[in-house]
Amino acid sequence: MSTSEKFETWAVVEVMGHRLFAGLVTEQAIGGVSFVRLDVPEVWSGTVALPPFTKLLGAGSIYAITPCSEQTARAFAAQSRQRAFSEYEAPRLPAPNEDEKDEKDEWGL
Repeated sequence: MSTSEKFETWAVVEVMGHRLFAGLVTEQAIGGVSFVRLDVPEVWSGTVALPPFTKLLGAGSIYAITPCSEQTARAFAAQSRQRAFSEYEAPRLPAPNEDEKDEKDEWGL
């Protein structure tokens, strides 16, 4: 592959922390630094839809990239039940009830 060819392949990627992800692997540069971009597709695990997400991985955190077919990558993603990081963040607070008056804090703000 020449340096001008765009790298793009479906693969299973093994990263530091003994984590495995599967999806479409490409390259992306941010601020002059190159990352391996992994786009995990939406998959179904039983009756649960797992939304797509993207991970940007530094080369030093990758143990292995195993190219495979799209079908294999999707099956692996469904079996491993990979989830986006945002699903682990704190839950969102419910929207304020429009009937309630705005309460000010002790400083009147």
